[in-house]
Amino acid sequence: MKTIKINMTNRFVLILFACFLSQVSSGQDLESYIQEAQQNNPDIQAVELRYNISEEKVNESNTLPNTEVSAGYFISEPETRTGAQKARFSVKQMIPWFGTFSAREEYATSMAEADYVKLAISKRKLALSVSETYYQLYALQAKQNILDENIELLKTYKELALTSVEVANASAVDVLKLQIRQNELLQKKEVLRQDFIAKQSAFNTLLNKNKEASVTVVDSLFLPSKKITSEVENLNLHPELLQYDKLYESVAFSEELNQKELQPNLGVGLDYIPVAERPDMNFTDNGKDIVMPMVSVSIPIFNSKYKSISKQNKLKQQEITAQKAEKKNKLENALKATQSRLETARITYNTQLKNLQQAKDAEEILLKNYETGTIDFNDVLDIQELQLKFGINSIEAIKEYYVQSVNINYLTN
Repeated sequence: MKTIKINMTNRFVLILFACFLSQVSSGQDLESYIQEAQQNNPDIQAVELRYNISEEKVNESNTLPNTEVSAGYFISEPETRTGAQKARFSVKQMIPWFGTFSAREEYATSMAEADYVKLAISKRKLALSVSETYYQLYALQAKQNILDENIELLKTYKELALTSVEVANASAVDVLKLQIRQNELLQKKEVLRQDFIAKQSAFNTLLNKNKEASVTVVDSLFLPSKKITSEVENLNLHPELLQYDKLYESVAFSEELNQKELQPNLGVGLDYIPVAERPDMNFTDNGKDIVMPMVSVSIPIFNSKYKSISKQNKLKQQEITAQKAEKKNKLENALKATQSRLETARITYNTQLKNLQQAKDAEEILLKNYETGTIDFNDVLDIQELQLKFGINSIEAIKEYYVQSVNINYLTN
C-alpha cells in the first residue's frame, strides 16, 4: 500500500498538543488516559478507517479502463477470395492521455492527506475532551476533600460547644446549629459524589471502556507561576486551518486531472477472424485467418462538461478560501476569549487564597477568645462558611485555569 507523506512541519504541529498535555497533567495519568482514548474511541477508529480508505484510493487511481473483449458468429457467412468468414473475435484497451495516471494519483494523494489532517483534528479534539473531563473530575474530588475537612472542623467546634454548654458559656441551640451545618455539608458531599459518578461515566465513554471503571486523578493541582503565552500568529499552523490548505490543493489537482481527461483517449486492439478453406480450390492463402491490429481515438468533442467542472473548481477554491478566513476569525475570537478566562481564573484563585488565609486568621482569633470564654458560635459558623466558600472557589478557579490552558494549547500548538 502506498504511504501518504505529510509535510514534516505539519506533522510536528499536529503532535505538539499531545506534548503539552504531558506538561500540564502533573504526571502521566492524564497522558495515558488520552492515549487509551485515542486507541479505543470508536469515533477515532471510524475517522482512521476513512483515512485508510482514502489511502487505498491512491492504488485505485493507477488502473486502466476495463479491457473490452467481444466475440461474434456469422450466421450468414461472408465469402471472401480465401474462404468463408466463420466468426469475429475482438479485444480493445483504451489508454488515458499522457500524464493522466500521475494526475489521478496526485489528486487521490491530496484527498488522503486532507483526511489525515481530519484524523489529527479528531484526535486533538478527543484529547481536549478527555483533558477537560479529567480536570472536572479533579474539581469534584477536591471539593469533596474540602467538605471532609470542614465536616471534621465542625466536629471540633461541636465538641467545643458541648464543653461551653457545660460551663454555661453556650446554649444547646449553638450545638444544634453546628449539627445542622454538618448535616448540610454531608448532603453537599453526597451530591458531589453523585456528580463524580456521572462525570466518571462520561469520562469512561470517551475511553470506550466500562462506564463504572474507576478513574484516578491527581491529588492536588497548583497554578504555575509562569504565565502561558500564546500568539495569534500560531493559529496559522492550526490543523483546522491546514485542512483548508489541503482541500484547496485537492481542488487544484482535481482541475489538473480534469484538463487531462479533456484530452483524447487512445485505444489499441486486435480483431481475429477465422476463415474456412475453400474445398473446391487449391491456392496460396486458402483458408488463411484474418488478423487485424486496430488503433482508435476517443475525442471529447462535446466538452461542455469539462468546462463546467473547471468553473466549479474555481468556485470551490473561492469557497474554501472564504471558509478558511471565517474559521481563522472564529479561532482568533476563541483564543482571545480563552485567554481572558484564563487570566480571570488566575485572578480569582489568588483572591480566594488571600481570603482563605484571612478567614483562617479570623478562626484563630475566635479560638483564642474561646480560651477566655467569650466565643460566639454564630461567628464560628460564619467563618466556617467563608472558609468553605473560599476553598470551593479556589478549586473551581484551578479547574477553570487548567481547562482554559488545554484550550489555549489546542488553539495555538
